[in-house]
Parts: sequence; C-alpha cells; structure tokens
Amino acid sequence: MSFVHLHTHSEYSLLDGANRLDDLVRRAAEYENPALALTDHGCMFGAWSFQKRARANGVKPIIGMEAYVAPGDRRDRTRAGQGERAYFHLVLLARDLQGYRNLVKLSSIGYTEGFYHKPRLDREVLARYNEGLVVSSACMAGEVPRALMADDWDGAREAAAWYAELFQDRYYLEVQGHDSEGQEGLNKKILELGSEMGLPVIATNDAHFLSSADHEAHDVLLCIGLGKDREDPNRMRYDGGLYFKSPEEMAQRFPDNPEVLENTLAIADQVQEDYFKKQYFLPEFPLPEGYTDEDEYLVHLTREGAVARYGDPLPQEVQDRLDYELGVILKTGYAGYFLITWEFISWARDHDIPVGPGRGSAAGSLVAFALGITNLDPLEFDLLFERFLNPERISMPDVDIDFCYERRGEVIEHVRRKYGRDAVGQIITFGTMKSRAVIRDVGRTLGFEPGETDRIAKLIPNTPGQSFTLQEAVSQLREVKALYKQDERHRRLFDYSMTLEGLSRHASVHAAGVVIAPGPLDEYVPVCVQQSKGGGRGAGTNGNGAHAQRRAGGDAEDDGKVVVTQYDMVCLEEAGMLKMDFLGLKTLTVIDDAVRMVREKHGDLRHPTSGEVFQSMDHVPLDDQEVYGMLARGGTSGVFQFESALAADKLRAMRCDRFEDLIATNALIRPGPLDSGMTDVYIRRKLGQEKVSYPHPDLQSILEPTYGVIVYQEQVMRIANLLAGFTLGEADVLRKAVGKKNADLIKEQLEAFVSKAAERGVDRRVAEDLAVQIETFGRYGFNKSHSAAYSLLSYHTAWLKTHYPAEFMAALLSSVLDKTDDVVKYIGECRDLYRWVPGLEEGAEVLPPDVNESGWKFTVTDEEKIRFGLGAVRGVGAGAVHSILEARREGGPFTSLFNFLERIDIRSLNKRACEALIAAGALDAFGPRSRIAAGLERAYQEVQARLAEEAAGQASLFGGSDDTAKRPDPPLPEVPDWPEPDRLAREKEALGFFISGHPLDRIRDVVQAYDGAANSQTLRDLPNASVELACVVTQVARQISRRDSSEWGKITVEDFHGTATVLAFKESWEKAKDLLQQDALVLIRGKVSGRERDEDDPPIFMDAVEPLEALPDSGRLAVQIEMDLESDLPEQVFDQARTLLLAHPGAAPLMLRFGKDNGSPAPRFRSRSLRVAPDAETLSELKRVFGRGNVRLVRTQVPTSNGDQDW
Repeated sequence: MSFVHLHTHSEYSLLDGANRLDDLVRRAAEYENPALALTDHGCMFGAWSFQKRARANGVKPIIGMEAYVAPGDRRDRTRAGQGERAYFHLVLLARDLQGYRNLVKLSSIGYTEGFYHKPRLDREVLARYNEGLVVSSACMAGEVPRALMADDWDGAREAAAWYAELFQDRYYLEVQGHDSEGQEGLNKKILELGSEMGLPVIATNDAHFLSSADHEAHDVLLCIGLGKDREDPNRMRYDGGLYFKSPEEMAQRFPDNPEVLENTLAIADQVQEDYFKKQYFLPEFPLPEGYTDEDEYLVHLTREGAVARYGDPLPQEVQDRLDYELGVILKTGYAGYFLITWEFISWARDHDIPVGPGRGSAAGSLVAFALGITNLDPLEFDLLFERFLNPERISMPDVDIDFCYERRGEVIEHVRRKYGRDAVGQIITFGTMKSRAVIRDVGRTLGFEPGETDRIAKLIPNTPGQSFTLQEAVSQLREVKALYKQDERHRRLFDYSMTLEGLSRHASVHAAGVVIAPGPLDEYVPVCVQQSKGGGRGAGTNGNGAHAQRRAGGDAEDDGKVVVTQYDMVCLEEAGMLKMDFLGLKTLTVIDDAVRMVREKHGDLRHPTSGEVFQSMDHVPLDDQEVYGMLARGGTSGVFQFESALAADKLRAMRCDRFEDLIATNALIRPGPLDSGMTDVYIRRKLGQEKVSYPHPDLQSILEPTYGVIVYQEQVMRIANLLAGFTLGEADVLRKAVGKKNADLIKEQLEAFVSKAAERGVDRRVAEDLAVQIETFGRYGFNKSHSAAYSLLSYHTAWLKTHYPAEFMAALLSSVLDKTDDVVKYIGECRDLYRWVPGLEEGAEVLPPDVNESGWKFTVTDEEKIRFGLGAVRGVGAGAVHSILEARREGGPFTSLFNFLERIDIRSLNKRACEALIAAGALDAFGPRSRIAAGLERAYQEVQARLAEEAAGQASLFGGSDDTAKRPDPPLPEVPDWPEPDRLAREKEALGFFISGHPLDRIRDVVQAYDGAANSQTLRDLPNASVELACVVTQVARQISRRDSSEWGKITVEDFHGTATVLAFKESWEKAKDLLQQDALVLIRGKVSGRERDEDDPPIFMDAVEPLEALPDSGRLAVQIEMDLESDLPEQVFDQARTLLLAHPGAAPLMLRFGKDNGSPAPRFRSRSLRVAPDAETLSELKRVFGRGNVRLVRTQVPTSNGDQDW
C-alpha cells in the first residue's frame, strides 16, 4: 500500500524540525510516495522552495502549515484554552489556488494580528478564509485531541462539529504512528470519535527528522531551541518514532484501519498543483496627468534625461543605443519597473539624500543613466546592457541601489507611502548553523565550557575560499581529527554537529531587501513580523544642529518591528515579485558630510588650486593627477574599496595614474585573479616590464585598456561577439555558464564559440586557446559595471582626501563613531596625512571634544584642525548631546561649569555622563580637568537646588512666598592638576583611546620607523610572521600554567593604531617581566600567531623586548631624507643641511632616497662619512629644511632588492 505524509516538519520549523527539504523530497521519491505535504509550525518559510524541489523529483507538493489557533479571539493575550493554553494546533493544507491564497493570508494574519508567543489564528479568521483548504485535527496539542485527553468528550464533539461544518468534506481527524506517551490511547479515542460522528480519519507521523538514527541529534537541536541543557530532567523531549516512516511502517501501525492510509491518498488526489505558474506581479506606476501608458511615459522621461546628459540633438550612437534598450524594455513589459525605480531615486535626490552612482550590472544600461538611476556613462566605459537585461533570456531586471547609510530609511518610508504600507515589505533571511556556530550551539547543550567550544570552533577554517564543513575538517585536519578520536565526549560533539550543520537556525531581516507588490503583500506572498535593527535613519542635518539625535536612529515602525516576507530573496524572484536592494552605504554619508563641511567653510566645492567650482562630486573630472599621485604613494586609508594593505600595495606597484587603473584594481584584488597571476601580469605590462600581447589581433580594441589581460566579464562577452559572431545576449549566456561553473553548459557554449569563430576565419587553434582563456579568466572575471561604479566612489573619496583632507577625515571619523579601533586608526592617519597628500606640511590635528565647538559628529575648525564629536564620548547619549547643542544654539557659548549645567537639561546629562565629558576634555574651556571634576558634585547640587526654588517660585504666583535672593555661583575648588598618565588614562576610559596626547608621542618618529612593517591593525594579515612592534604597555596579567605551574604573562599593548595582545612564556617572560610594566615604552619582538582560532585577533608570542628609548643610540635606525627626482631644490638647501648635520653628530647613518617606491624600491644612498643624532631636535630641523613629509627614521636592517649605495 502507498501512503502520503500530510504532517511533516522541515528545518523551517526553526530549531524544532531537522528535515532538510532536499532530504525529505528524496526520501518521499525513494518510498514512491505520490505526494508530500510540508506543514511547518505557523509559517510557510519553506513552501516555495519545497514545491520546486518536489516537482523536480516527481512528487506532488502539498503546501500546508501546522497552524496555532487561539482558544478565543486571536488578539486576546491570555491563556484561555484547555489546560490554560494560549493556542491549539491545527493542520491546514492547500487544495487548490484559492486554498493556497487563503493559506498565505492565514499565515500572514497569524503574525500581523494574532502573535502571542506564536503566530495565532482564531475561528473567526478561519471561517473567513476557509475556501480551498483541507484541515486535520493535528497532534496531541490540537483542540480536539486535548479535549479527548482530558476526557472532555463534549468539548471534543463541539470542536469537531464546528470544523466539520465549516470545512465540509474537508475536515479529517488525525491519528499518529509513534509512541509518544498517551498517543496510543488518543488514537483509539479519535477512531471512536470519528466513527461516532461519521468523520474520516487520516494517519500521519508528525515527522520532525528523517530517520530513527537522527533522533539523538534532533534532541540536541530541540535543546538548542529551548535553551536547555541536555541533562535537564524537566525539559521537553520528543519520541524517537517521529521520523519519516515508509508506507510499510505506517501500515504496520494501523493494521486494523487501512482506511486511515487510504484517506491520505484521497486527499493527495484532490490537490491541484498547477497554480505555481511563472508570472510577474509589478505594481502599477501612478502616471501623471496627460499620460495613460507606462511605455509612453518611460520613453518621454528617457528622451528628456538623455538630452540633459548629451545635448539636443542626441549623438547617433546615443540614439541608437537608447532605441535598442527601450525596444527590449518595452517588449518585455518592464517599463513600470524602470519608472518605479526612477521615481524613488528622483525623490531621494530631490530630498538631498545621497544616492550611489550604480551597483551591479544596472550601470550598463543607458536608459538607467538617462533616467538618473545610475550616474556612470555606459558608453564611455563600454558597459553592456545585455549584462543587465538579456533579451535572449528574459528575467526581471535587478537594480540594487546604494543610499546614504543614515537616510536609507527615509526612502523606504517614501516607497511605503506611495504604494501603500501594506504593499511594501522587507525580506526575510535565514541564519544557518554553520560549522563554527553549530559546534558552539551543540557544545553548550552537552555541557562543554564556552571557552572550550570556542577553541574547538576556531580550529575549523571559515575564511572565504577556504571554509571547511565539519565532515571535511574531521577527515582532513590533523588537529580536528585527533579531537574527534580523543574520547566519546568529543565524538558526540562532532557527530551531532555534523548532522545539524547547515540547518536554518533563525529568521531575520535582510539588510537591504525590499519588495513592492501591486496590492497588499499578503495577497501574493506570506508575510511575518520580525524585529529589525533599523530600516535606516531619520531626517536631519549634519549632526551639529537641532537634529543631532537622528544619529541614534530609529525604525520606520515605532516598535522596531517590520513586516517581512516569509519567502527569501531567491523565492521572491521565482514567485515574480518586484524586489530590490536598498543598501545603506556609509561611504555616501562620508562624501556627503565632507562636501557639506567644505561648502560651509569655503562657500563652494572647488578645486583648491585651479579654483574651478563643481556643482557636486559627480562633476569633478576623473583625471586629477594629484589624486592618483596620493594613491600611488599608498595613501589609501579611508579610500573606498582600497583600504586594505593588498589594495595599497597593488596601486603603488602599478603606479596608478588613471581611472581605468582603479576599475581594474577593484576587479583584480580578489582571490581568483590573485591566485591565477592576472593581477601581477596587469602590473608588469602596465610598467613595461612585460610585453603586451593579444590572443588575436582583432582583440586589441577590447583588451587594450587592460594590457591584453581578460579582466572583466564584459570583455568575455565582447570577445564572443567579435570573433564568433555571438549576439551580446548569446555572449551573456556564455558568460553566465563560465561564471556558474556548469561543466556541461560550459562545454556546450565553448564548443559553439570555437566552431563559430573558426567559421568566421579565426584559426581553430587560436579559437581553442581563447576558449581555454575564457574558461580560466572568465571564471574569475569581474563585473565591470559594478567595478566602474564603485571606482567612481573610490575616486571621489580620494579626491576629497587629497584636496580637503581635514573635512574628509572628519567625515570619515564620524562614520565610525561606534568603532573604537577604527577611530584610533583614522586619528593616526590624520597625523600622517602629510606623508600622502601633496603639499601638506603637517598632519591634521585631532582636538578633544569641546561643548562650545563640537557637534554630534567630528567637525573642522577655522585652523583646519578636527574637533572631536560629542557623539563619540562613552556614556553620553543622543539626548544629552541634543540638550547641549540646543542650549548652545539658544544662548551662545557656555562660560563656566555652572553656566553649562544651569542651561542644559540635567535630566538628559546625568553626573556620570558629565564626568565622562570632563575626562574627555569637553569642558577644558572652564578650567583644568581636575578642578572641574572636584567641583562637579557641588555644582550639580546647586543647580538642583535652584531648579527646586524656581519650581517653588512659580507656586508663589498663586499665593506662595516670594522668591529668595539668588546665591552666587559656586567656585571651582583649588586642587592640583592630574598627572599626565592619570589624565590620559581617564581620557582613554571616556573615549576608548588617547586624544590629547599619547604615551608614544615623545618618540613618535621611532615608533613610525617600525609601524609600517607591523602594527596592531596589520597583525591579522601577518600570520606566523616574525615582527617587531613598537608600543606602550597598558596592562600586564601574570598567569600560572596548568600544565607545569610555570609563570607566564599576558600583556596588553597599544600603538598609534589600536591594541594588541602579547603572550610571554618561560625564559622570555622571566627575562622581560621586570621591563614589562604598565606605561613602559617597548619594542616587542616575536611571532604572530598563525592558529585558526586566533585569526580575528592574533596575539604575538614574544621572544624578546627592549626599551624604545634605547633605539635611537643603537645604530639600528637611520635618518632618511627623501627627494623627488623632479625636485629643484636650491643649492643653499644642501649647504644648510650639511651644516645642520655636522652640528648634530650621533650613531644613526644618513640615507638619501630619490623618488618613491612605486612598483620597485627607489634607489637609496648611504653617507660614508656622516652619522647623526636621530633625536627630535635634529629631525625637526631637517624637516624644516626638506619638508615634514620628506624626513623620517628608518630601520637599517630592512633589506631592499637593489641594495643601498654609498655616497
């Protein structure tokens, strides 16, 4: 006998079901089940994916849900049901299209209206949406089963009669084939009730896991979901029989009632499955008066935008491309899509919300460029429309848009208002139990210590391109394999984890996805409600005015909950819904803030040298050699996409001097191109170190910009088009095949390429060689549209850093207020700006916060210094800052501590927050920090007393006593200043770092001689490397080894870039522990940990340590003077320098370097006769003569490829 499972849970019954959809469908096909139902708890998360997989495997999909039904009104938040339950279970199955639509509606209502512990329905809403649904009484938690188990036969009859009446000929009682306590007795009662009332009965098994062998792992999963220890005797447990049984096993369970199996087949026969048809659901765009057709309006807007971009008449090339693209768009019916996208982007621009130039393949569309959807000319950069919308294989366009990080939410809110709040939602995403996470989850339930599971988890590599599954780790990694074999405890940890790995763990809101429906979303796809971290920020100004609080942000929904689709991105696309990514990009916020500060300070956005005024950053030319010069020197910190050491090295190596270099570098600094050697070939050919060659002479026009290297996917398409005669649409199919690594499709497409190219006169061997190159390079080739658009932002950030470094760095620091390490890094970059920015003699000084000058964000003073933002002071919230800014705006600068406290709202700024402001230096204008801190208590008491008197004085208007005479303001007490170490320590506690000074400042030049090779920020990029770290000791913890009781040390150190951990053992510790005291300035020598578990924050295993103060006289540091080859220094400069050097003899060699290390090391010359004192006075005098950025200390031991020459 056959059988159909009508009550089945998948992994989308989150942390309750352990069945993967593919496994379920394959097992059903293996058992020759004609159909299969998916009935996850209260949701349809997996429904779309399930039906697709089932149909692919020849199994009829039945879409269902095990619903939660409230005992009364779904909106009533009480426990009113049998046994004081807040809900009963009920299985709902969609019989046809109407049933599916009603199931979607009911699933959605459970979340949006009935959520109380679970998404609940009630009888009223079931009655409203009953059509097309088949219903069964569910498990022991169902309404009828609960009544029967309580021997409430009248209650059971009433409930069964109500459902039978509503769902006529579609209501079934349910018996289950497992051995849970009480199930056997319940089955008998249900069969009896069915006989008595003439109701059909079906058999199910409430399958939560695939096979009986999975019961133990499922039990662990249940513990994870409940947050329980597995040994807890009071926790919930499932019976081992709740697995996906075969028809034979189910028949054995009900030998006397074969009809309960036959009824499952009858239900499956009723179910229609032809309603999952491919169709698109685009909202109707509201047309303005005078237009009745979306196509006509799109053509009008495109023509208008193109004329604004290119002039009238349009150049023929532009007209031809527009005609072609519009023809494809109108034929495919996507005019509405473009209009919808155009409208909300136009709205954003009209409301001064920064919008990105483009993202992904959309930048290849000239129509999108004409409409202002993108801001990069696809004709200028040879970007292809077919990469975006392929006429050969039509699918809905996919436009992703970057908005200002802080104001993205405003755009989403606008879309909600325009198309209806119920028609717009965000998109669900599912977090899965990945290798490391599942080890931690399982270990927690099995009683492992958190540190133990964390250590084990970090043994599993999870870096991109090198991630291991647990099975791979156990079989391939020696350390993991040893742990697996160590004992039963570890074996169980890995076995359970391997079974559960990859299951969905939780649902959350996609960071960017938005879906827009033609009507209420729940008429098309099921929705739910999720807690959101924020749809963006509210409206406001630069954070220095009335709207400073907006930086604390908030959701569009007041309670932080948002309506979210139950289908994820992929399923929504397959379901034909219009979805887009509204991304919040901090770089846009940085650019916007920097430009705003430039205009506020200088009046216009202009080139500081030429004086040319630009309407916006979009109008800045892309050929500014000063910008490329800064990048070629390695000044990429803060530059979008190029902050990594790798990016800086490649731009420096290639001597970056054009925009095409930025586009290429964006595409080349990725694992595939780097591993294949493409990146170095590009650099060598650009520098003339390797001859540029082309696989075929005709390809020069395509590959010339990249020196004959296939870098972009668009180049693959162009090659196929030119040599083989592929249409660009056909070429995109080839591109997709190569990119997706589909072996059969690749073979088919490349054979067609070779054959057609040969037919067109290309030598077959050349064509075959090209096919190999296409497969190799095309696999790694990057989307040029995306690379070019993001390179535009890279250039804009670099332009601002070059010409307005203070404003740019202030905006950059503001963007990382909540990330201490990044703030430290960028403050260090501010000090070093003169090293990268041409013509800058000094770095930008970052001043402490000041209540009379600071805004919420970092700002620039009249002296081109950067003033710290109040929003970065720990413990001082948005409300307090808002109060300070409001009081300052209304009454001008504060004059004293008491004046400050009297004018602000002290309810917003409590005493602890005020202490943080004092420690940070924000009240320095009122006196020494020690005196302000000492007088704070008295001042607060006086303000509170006066507020109380004022309140009493108001009462006198109604007959109270007269106001008392005003007392004098309390003076600050006379106390000694805080010692500098104490002041800096308090400052660091308030801000997370040093700002008014740094313990390393007095030997900054010595530190900088070392931190280029290794610093606290770069350690993670140097696994297993031997390093020297110049730093200050901030904390020392003496430890005792459990293994041999020896003492060792854990030392926290800090440099100009952040903090690091140093571990010292045995002899190293014994020799160094007297030197490793708090506040000691030291040079640490050691090896960076290469252990996987340390990859996020690797410590240094110390070998030796010495005082930094000893280095200048050691002879291991040289004074290096750097000169450009083109520099035309007057003769007297050298005479002046020689006199200066002779006056400061010492131990340091003198070095001259000519040019920059661009691509290869610049030549260096060592003086045979001169040695100088590398002290602050000598360096200061030399910097005055040669320029601050041209004199520095360097290590003498660092080898160079060309060696140093004597002079």
